[in-house]
Amino acid sequence: MIKVGIVGITGYTGEELLKILSKHPNVEIVGLYGRKFNKEKHLADVYPYFNLLNLKIEPLNIKKIINTCEILFLALPHSVSFEIVPYLFDYGVRIIDLSADFRLNKTDIYEKWYKVNHMAKEYIDKAIYGLSELNANKINKATLVANPGCYPTTVILGCAPAIKNDFVDTEKIIIDSKSGISGSGRNGTKEYFDNEHPNFKAYKIAGSHRHIPEIEQELSILSGKDISVSFTPHIIPMERGMMSTIYMDIKKQISKSEIFEAYNEFYKRNHFIKIIDDDVVFGIKDVLNTNYCKIIIKIDKRTNKLIIISAIDNLIKGASGQAIQNMNIMFNLPEITGLI
Repeated sequence: MIKVGIVGITGYTGEELLKILSKHPNVEIVGLYGRKFNKEKHLADVYPYFNLLNLKIEPLNIKKIINTCEILFLALPHSVSFEIVPYLFDYGVRIIDLSADFRLNKTDIYEKWYKVNHMAKEYIDKAIYGLSELNANKINKATLVANPGCYPTTVILGCAPAIKNDFVDTEKIIIDSKSGISGSGRNGTKEYFDNEHPNFKAYKIAGSHRHIPEIEQELSILSGKDISVSFTPHIIPMERGMMSTIYMDIKKQISKSEIFEAYNEFYKRNHFIKIIDDDVVFGIKDVLNTNYCKIIIKIDKRTNKLIIISAIDNLIKGASGQAIQNMNIMFNLPEITGLI
């Protein structure tokens, strides 16, 4: 059994991790930690429906984690993980970090977008970007995995085959993304319900969302040249779920069937990617409470654009489910273990 701990159990991603890990056949949960807890509390006092687990949430205890955990999930706000990672990494504890602290491979870019000094710069080069479908070989050997953001997961998975096969003009990528309210965390959700629910709104318009450098970094790696994108996120009045519609100019004569074949070939070994016929009625509800990313391919012949629609559950494939998929890869388990 893999001995697992979670730091940050009271957030959405911590809760979702516990839901999945508590039913995982190869996992023993040996520690639940609340970063701001100063004394033990029964898990059922925070989440009554977990009463059968008979677990406690403890104050953060690095020494205990080192002595008991084989792998630790960090479900923490941005700029907190790099205070913890060096202690764990140097003692050989494997880490999956669900924050942005190790996703970007240049700390000056991180500091520009997240407005905070990076306190663990020497560990950036040791981190592997944890998009399971693209980096499985590296993830398998990693000690530190930087779990992707939810918006980048939809966008990168949606774009990757087209960019890798050089179908599209990478200078004109437009992304229109929509997320359920849980994407902003518990505090953001509370503010939404207190002040504006129900509402549908665009936010962080004209290139100011912090997921942009992550998207551009990974698409640039796929392309082999620098890519900039136009990205507009929206909040929709539902708890969870995420959909990105991506517009790319087609740069050579190609049929839809050829693109469809290329996408299926690219993801042929990836259980959690489903390429859907564009005549099928498809919505966010089709992926809720699953670790699947479903992708529709459409060509607009009038404007010569490739339109990709990519949908996930932002709390599962966009966060905790993908983290567990990465754990499975790290411990040589089938990727689907505990996730279907």
